[in-house]
Amino acid sequence: MPDTITPEIFRHLVDLAALELDEGEAEYLRRQLNGQLKAIAELESIELDPQTSVTSHGVPYPAAIRPPLRADEIRTAHEADDILAQAPETEERYIVVPDIPHTDLE
Repeated sequence: MPDTITPEIFRHLVDLAALELDEGEAEYLRRQLNGQLKAIAELESIELDPQTSVTSHGVPYPAAIRPPLRADEIRTAHEADDILAQAPETEERYIVVPDIPHTDLE
């Protein structure tokens, strides 16, 4: 199976993610990603019995042993002022974060 993620596609993804990678790191990560995609393709190619049910978890967790969901309750966070006091900059009780550089996609 040829590499799904070519060096050109990977460079584009690195640019979109605003990562700083040297050539060695970039090639290593590109190979790792392609390896993961190949492993997924191999798993998808395994034929399953149509009677096999779809599952999202490998361990059964039936309702009989599952604890009940707890009710949502609103509680005041008494630590909020202490947390806000640690922030370098706040505005109207919100933490101010620096702008994230981005490029508009057209």
